[in-house]
Amino acid sequence: MRSMAIPVHYSLRNLWVRRVTTVLTASGMALVVFVFATALMLDAGLKRTLVSTGEPDNVIVSRKGSTTEVQSAVERSQAALVAVLPEVAVIGEPLVSREVVMLISLPKRSAGKVSNVLIRGMEQAGLRLRRSVELSEGRFFRPGSNEIVIGRAVQAQFSGVEVGEMLTFGGRQWHVVGVMNGRRSGFDSEIWGDVDSLMQAFRRNSYSSVVLRLTDPQLFSGLATRLEADPRITLSAKREAEYYAEQSAGLSRFIQILGLTLAGIFSVGAIIGATITMQAAVASRTAEIGTLRALGFQRTAILTAFLAESVGLALIGGLLGLLLASAMQWIEFSTTNFQSFSELAFGFELSWGIALGSLLFAACMGVAGGMLPAIRAARIGIVEALRCG
Repeated sequence: MRSMAIPVHYSLRNLWVRRVTTVLTASGMALVVFVFATALMLDAGLKRTLVSTGEPDNVIVSRKGSTTEVQSAVERSQAALVAVLPEVAVIGEPLVSREVVMLISLPKRSAGKVSNVLIRGMEQAGLRLRRSVELSEGRFFRPGSNEIVIGRAVQAQFSGVEVGEMLTFGGRQWHVVGVMNGRRSGFDSEIWGDVDSLMQAFRRNSYSSVVLRLTDPQLFSGLATRLEADPRITLSAKREAEYYAEQSAGLSRFIQILGLTLAGIFSVGAIIGATITMQAAVASRTAEIGTLRALGFQRTAILTAFLAESVGLALIGGLLGLLLASAMQWIEFSTTNFQSFSELAFGFELSWGIALGSLLFAACMGVAGGMLPAIRAARIGIVEALRCG
């Protein structure tokens, strides 16, 4: 005899009939999916922030073995050699910016808290190399001056950094003349000023890096080989996008481990809740199961129906959790970047991949929580079930 399948609307109807229990169990699963999705969204937001910081035709040249610009040192003579390499784009003058990168401490708007901020000294060409950055208030700094421009996130997170105010560091006073918008890139968390002024203030004799633009992005391998082969230059080159992607590695790993661990712990409780809910459903519907068996539905159909009910319950929770997680896209998060030890602001980024992955995670919880009750329902005999009725 051909096995008949129980219609899907049968399972959905039972969820509606037990709507109070359904809402309570789905809420627990929604919490788990919320934690799972927000961890992935936070990681995606971090990677988007740092990867979008780099330009596809820009290259960062720094000391071999250094993992950040803060740790790097490029001698003036080496920087001069890099500036005249044939792969460097020239528009009137070479598109090269010799830069110095340091950390300073500033008070946060939260009372009593201080955090590191990355300050970048650059040449005027550095402004042209960052095409994604634009002014949202004031103007850019003038060459040779004690003027600085702050990122949008720095303005939001720290006190005393409004346009027109003075900051004291490096033994000098610095005039805030503008606020820049890096379009949610890492530059939003930086302060920019003139490279020569900052090097004098901090008594630096060498640059941290040299940023340049290639005449053609395809010339990167030739540039990297040229630097490697030149004994006068103990430097290495990386594409700017690749360099900033590497900056997210440590913090990204921490977010993934923490978020997925929490989601895993919470999921155990959600699965137990789903199991209890489905066990109660089986116990209260024993006679109904016997009727279905008497009508010709096989054990497999019974198992599939109850498993579909559990998965449907989980997907309701998954959709609710995703809806809550989507609201996090309006929130900007700030923490210390493990690579540079400076404050970095980034947001939550929801994508179709994260949404589908979260729903798949919810469905897996539904299968795990509903499997034992579904097997129990499938094993109930017709006579036993009808006697209970």
